[in-house]
Parts: sequence; structure tokens; C-alpha cells
Amino acid sequence: MTINEIAKMAGVSNAAVSRYLNGGSLSQEKRARIKEVIDETGYQPDTYAQMLRTRKVRQIGVIVPKISSTAVAEATAGISDILNRENYMFLLANTDNDEKKELEYLSLFGANRAAGVILLATIITPEHEEMLSQMRIPVVLVGQRHRQFPCVYHNDYEAAKELDELVLKKGRRRIGYIGVTQRDVAVGYLRRKALVDACREYGIAENEICFTEGDFNHGSGYEQGRLLLEREPELDAIVCATDTAAVGVIQTARQMMGRRVPEDLSVVGIGDSWACRVVEPALTTAHYFYEESGREAARMILSLLEGKENVPVRQTMLGYELKLRDSV
Repeated sequence: MTINEIAKMAGVSNAAVSRYLNGGSLSQEKRARIKEVIDETGYQPDTYAQMLRTRKVRQIGVIVPKISSTAVAEATAGISDILNRENYMFLLANTDNDEKKELEYLSLFGANRAAGVILLATIITPEHEEMLSQMRIPVVLVGQRHRQFPCVYHNDYEAAKELDELVLKKGRRRIGYIGVTQRDVAVGYLRRKALVDACREYGIAENEICFTEGDFNHGSGYEQGRLLLEREPELDAIVCATDTAAVGVIQTARQMMGRRVPEDLSVVGIGDSWACRVVEPALTTAHYFYEESGREAARMILSLLEGKENVPVRQTMLGYELKLRDSV
């Protein structure tokens, strides 16, 4: 399928089709006729050829911390959905949670004429802030809130606090917590703070909570859960900063410690990954709209590229839904 064939089917000139594909001015009638033909035929223009003709870069750099993560996969699917509709390519860079690689990819995309960057952020260091402030192309953060940069983030504090209160309302008072580094403000700091605040409201001091820290994977949750229960066998609840950790806790409690969930031990996580629904018992958690976060970030970067933003820094917080299952 060529531009010439599209033009003949729509009853317009080749130039009109070219203007449509390149975002040029066109009457609504011609635009509608061309769109109808393209939708019917499934025509996809040669994006690289367009870039050469128009000298307009139509590719977005997407930097992710862990390509195997369910949350990352869903957010990336949302980004892809919007960018594909607008005929943008995206270049995916996986950092394996390496801060230096994030900085390297930011520099690479900035130097090689990507139109913009979407960064699925974890830890924002002073080096990140300096580089982001010097970028000549727009950058949108996903997953972290930062007052200086456009971002899409989740309501981590309220989601965690509502889950913590579910546990406390069940009468659980010996609380363990598996978190991640507090340098990660969203997942590490805010979710931990939510537990401390919720426990304080129920008369439990911070020093009465059994804290430990792990990584973003099931094996870490399994091991940290075992260590917590060995150290404090009287624990009647373990709150986890992530679903992957919580699934590990459920398995270690049953397999190694002989603890029944939820009869002896309540367990909660955050994120609502697929594992929450297949583990036994199914995990109580907060559902995050990861795919929508990706869509919103893509819409935001495109608006910045088109000069449609009316404010210097746009920030969007997404909601959540509690998923009450059998682990509490």
C-alpha cells in the first residue's frame, strides 16, 4: 500500500495524504476521508522515511528499571499504545536498577536526537536532578513525584495506609514490615511512613514494628519473611511494600514456618500483580493502574512536544483500588 493508492481510494491528491501523515493543515472533510481509508486498510507509513523527509524526530526514549517487572510491562504497554497511535517509535532501555545506567541512557537519548524521554523512575539522585534540568528535550517521570519535572505517579501513601488499617482493624498488633530502600521515595519512604502513621493511630510505637528491607523480587520476600518470623515468632501480620515480597512471605510462612495465612498471620502487598491471584491464599493488595500511567505519560510527552502544555510542570496522580482477598 502506497500514498498514491491511499490518495486514489480517498479521492484526494498525494499531497493531501502527505500533509495528513505529517500533521500538516488539511480540511476536515479530506482529513476524515483519508482517515477512513487508512483505518480500513491498516496502512502504516514508513516512520523512518518520514523523519528523513520532515527532519522531525518521531522517536521517544523509554528508560525502565527492570524489564521483567509486571508493573514495568504494563506501563510500557500503555506507552506503546499511545505512541503507536500517533506514529511515534520508542526505544526501550533497561537499566537493571543501575542508577549510572539511567544517567548514561538519559545522556544518550539527549545527544542522539530523541524527541523526548519517559523515565520510569525509582531513585532520583542529585545527579539525576542536574542532568534532567539540563536536558534540551522534554522528560516525563513515571512512578515518582518531583516538583521540578512533569510526572505521573501513584497515591502510594494513601494506598499503603488504607491497607495497613485493614490489618490493624483485624486486631493484629505484632507487625512486621518488609520494605525497600528509602532512597526510593514512592515505594521505600512513603509506604513505610504510611505504616508508621497507621500504627501510631492504633497505639503502636514505631520501635514496636519489626522492620527489614529487601529487593524487588519474590526470593527476597521469601528470605526476609523467614528471617522476620525466626526473629519474632509472635508476629501476627507482615506488611510488604511490594506484591512480590508478600507472595514470598505467604510461601515461606506455609512451607517453612508452619504458619497459617490468614488465621495466624495476615499478609498484604501493593500493586496487584498476576501472582496475587494465583498464590494460596490470594493476596489482599492495592490495584495500581500501571497501564494508564504509561498512557498518561505518553500523552503528556506528546503534549509537551506539541507545545500544548499551559503550565511549566504538569503532575498527575493516579488513584488505586483495594483488592480484598483471603490473606487478611
